[in-house]
Amino acid sequence: MADPKLPETALQIHIDDAIADGAYVNMALVNHTDTEFTLDFIYVQPQQPKARVKARVITSPRHMKRLVAAMVDNLQKYEAKFGVIDAGDPGLPVH
Repeated sequence: MADPKLPETALQIHIDDAIADGAYVNMALVNHTDTEFTLDFIYVQPQQPKARVKARVITSPRHMKRLVAAMVDNLQKYEAKFGVIDAGDPGLPVH
């Protein structure tokens, strides 16, 4: 027996002004447990001993996999249009 299709619902997304302004980050840390991934987006100032976490995102492993796929897809489209991005010294650790 086929499942009846549910009617599509239009998702309305609201973004607060402070979030819409965005935050510049130049470092990210990714940690995980068996049930979730935590992404900390950080701004590191040159010659400063402390860095500030500007945003933290906690998500499920399933959503993380979809997010990574979407990021890879967008990077490929970006590089096809604007050229290959130099990621820097491959000998440096990725945070």
